[in-house]
Amino acid sequence: MTRTVGGDVAPLRAMVAGAVLEPGDDGYDEARSVWNGDIDRRPAVIVRCTGPDDVAAALQHAQDSGLQVAVRGGGHGYWGAAVPEGGLMIDLSPIRHVVVDPDARRVRVGGGATLGALDAATQEHGLAVPAGTVSHTGVGGLTLGGGWGWLTRVHGLTIDNLESAQVVLADGRCVRASVAEHPDLFWALRGGGGNFGVVTEFEFRLHEVGPMVSLAMLFVEQDRAAHALRTARDAVDGNTLAPTTSAGVACVSAPPAPFVPAEHHFARVAAVILIGFGTPDEHAADVAAVRATLQPAFEMVTPLPYTALQQMLDEGAPWGIRAYTKGLYLDELTDATIEALAERLPQRRSPQSQVLLLPFAGRFGDDPDDATAFGGSRSLRYAIAVEGISSDAEAFTHDRQWVRDTWNALRPAAVHDGAYVNLMAEFEGDSLRDTYGAAKFDRLRAIKAQYDPANVFRHNANIPPA
Repeated sequence: MTRTVGGDVAPLRAMVAGAVLEPGDDGYDEARSVWNGDIDRRPAVIVRCTGPDDVAAALQHAQDSGLQVAVRGGGHGYWGAAVPEGGLMIDLSPIRHVVVDPDARRVRVGGGATLGALDAATQEHGLAVPAGTVSHTGVGGLTLGGGWGWLTRVHGLTIDNLESAQVVLADGRCVRASVAEHPDLFWALRGGGGNFGVVTEFEFRLHEVGPMVSLAMLFVEQDRAAHALRTARDAVDGNTLAPTTSAGVACVSAPPAPFVPAEHHFARVAAVILIGFGTPDEHAADVAAVRATLQPAFEMVTPLPYTALQQMLDEGAPWGIRAYTKGLYLDELTDATIEALAERLPQRRSPQSQVLLLPFAGRFGDDPDDATAFGGSRSLRYAIAVEGISSDAEAFTHDRQWVRDTWNALRPAAVHDGAYVNLMAEFEGDSLRDTYGAAKFDRLRAIKAQYDPANVFRHNANIPPA
């Protein structure tokens, strides 16, 4: 491979098929922008890669020039891992193909594709991959961190449905990782983040889903948020929900939507969410049982397309919004934890800031802890995401501190200081080691030493080589 010298990108431009952008070039500012509007960094070079060869050339240039490397898939990460100040960004957004084989129930997905593109292509055949809750999230980052979504209770995490991955390593080699090929790398990719290489293509198993699913959102006023959290917990922990029903709680601001009574427009509320992937009767029975306990102030119960479900939260997380999050894992959701959380809710300032309760149950718990590198035990019951979100800089500054204070208030109930890596905006102390556990973290470090001994891929939730 031809080597470039210093910061001269002319040889790099000659080697790659995609665009190579520097500050001042047309398209540079658009290419460096990411979902989180609080991120404003300026890479020295952006390489818009069209395939593995472009990625390999970009990696070679970065290492020859002493530039830090970051990888941009969908650009949806909270802390801006995709954008290295003064470094080289490998932009995978041109690699966004989605190729469905409905007979084999497999789909091949480019490393720069979004969940919206994946869902649209697979739903043409009544199929889906369990993945995410916001459609403009990138498939790559979501998958490498684990991939929780509405289908997790029914079909597991995104990584539980990964068949293989095409990976460009730090030394420029392109390999296929699967159970049969580079099995240690394949294990590490399933939850270990972007530490081991640049994934230019994923292959997933598909499941029959939709095209219509059942949605219920049962709302109570914010001063009854603790009641909503207890109601959802009792339904999940009591195993009273059908195996095809997925649940969650969102403490949000009510939209000015037609189903919301005018007096509740923009009011702080808590919503128990029940999504049915089975029969309408199964879902209706679950909704009736929860409704009887919850006594909602208002509700929306409707069938809707699976693709619409996957876009349901998009409006609350628009491109360019400022965002900050901290998460916690819980083995149980106690009354004391619920009360502590409910007491913190009125202190947020932005109408877009929120708290999400994500139950981990069903198919998620079927695999052994060591089956994948997922950062968390398969016996986990809940994750809590505390999110400060605002378009206003002053409100965002306030709510970022609210997130930290709320997280600290809930820490005594947490499993440890670790959390779901896709819901981490900071990596303090031993939080990553806590997230993975000592044995899994040490195994990841050994695999890192094999595939990236120089820690080229470190602008991420970094696992240093052993």
